[in-house]
Amino acid sequence: MSRMAHLPEDGAGNASLAELRRLVIQLGTAMVAAGDAVDLIEGSLGRLFAAYGVAGVQIALLPTSLFIQTGTSDSAHVQFSSQVAPPLRLDQIDGLYRLVRQLERAEVSVSAGLDKLAGIYRRQPAFGWPLRTVGHAVLTAGLVLLIQPTPAGIAAALALGLFIGVLKLARLQTAALILPVVASFLTAAAVLGSASYLHIDNPIRLLVAPLVTFLPGGMLAIGTMEIAAGQMVSGASRLVNGFVQLALLAFGIVAAGVLVRASPADYVDHRVAGLGAWAGWAGVLVFAVGIWLHFSAPIRALPWMLLILYIAFAGQAVGDVLFDGQISGFFGAVAMTPVVLWVERLPGGPPKLVTFLPAFWLLVPGATGLIGVTQIVGSGPGTASRGLSDALITIMSISLGVLIGTAACRAADAGVRRLSRTLPQASNLTRQR
Repeated sequence: MSRMAHLPEDGAGNASLAELRRLVIQLGTAMVAAGDAVDLIEGSLGRLFAAYGVAGVQIALLPTSLFIQTGTSDSAHVQFSSQVAPPLRLDQIDGLYRLVRQLERAEVSVSAGLDKLAGIYRRQPAFGWPLRTVGHAVLTAGLVLLIQPTPAGIAAALALGLFIGVLKLARLQTAALILPVVASFLTAAAVLGSASYLHIDNPIRLLVAPLVTFLPGGMLAIGTMEIAAGQMVSGASRLVNGFVQLALLAFGIVAAGVLVRASPADYVDHRVAGLGAWAGWAGVLVFAVGIWLHFSAPIRALPWMLLILYIAFAGQAVGDVLFDGQISGFFGAVAMTPVVLWVERLPGGPPKLVTFLPAFWLLVPGATGLIGVTQIVGSGPGTASRGLSDALITIMSISLGVLIGTAACRAADAGVRRLSRTLPQASNLTRQR
């Protein structure tokens, strides 16, 4: 495509710049809804302005607001937006970031970018509701193969995952607000109420699996990364939001426990004898297929998603053997992050969030946090403090792993650029001699 380096003039040029600001505001809002970190979004939006020949732009982004200043001194124009976009599926995230790449290179006009963004919001899921519902049951079974690999656990996960998948079909905004609490309450009532009759071991871990798509694991990890990057307001906001979501989910579980008269022992997490080492590796495959179906991920992204999931799982398994399981997520995050960034740069490679988000769920920072918060409310003080520390350590370890992996990838890029500049200079000196 031909490169469009500047905005088309309209006399004073104001209308075109206003249209570009509108596009940038809508893109920033959509990227926040996708779950990206604000410092990365600000950098991307700045490159977009530069691609269309607009200099001297100031951008201030928060999870629920965006400020853009164009021009300087008396000609400065500040625009504010408090839009909040709905959550995006993986296929919509894929389309969004492919559009962002095109706009960063000024390959499409601003008006075409606005039309494409509107089309991404209108995009229908690749699969109908029956397959998406079955997909939720499949991803729940895959997660149970990772954390509670027993025949009874797998059967219960399929049933509970199918039930929660049906609940998630509700499209009402009010229902969406209370759905996580309702889902956690009903799931906990079913699991805790039948635990003694069906001899379910470690019920708290089993009931977390169907709730995995409600868990704010990615939000907590991104918030920690934003604080480390100096984005304190955004990072703190995400952390507070994430912990409130965990607390609401835990409230539903504890309320159900009170209703069915669950014993304090039901809230204590422990390992159970599983099906063997093969169950975890099979669970990764099952989990990936479930994610693909439920979130309508592009089919071309499925092989890359599998690759990232297996790398994250292998890194986590190594960390679990060498160190405590609480920090095993660090090794999974360190291993997967450079690969995620490398895959994104390949021709046709999926955007990083399409493979990052399933990997976050696989590393289960949110599940560990929900178990810890539930133990705080539902059990004694000793177990409660241990649950809280486990949650914090897990979140911090995964966030640190992503930070180190990203830093290593950027350092490698800088080394390659320096080497590419050095080699031609050395070749020219050799010819001169």
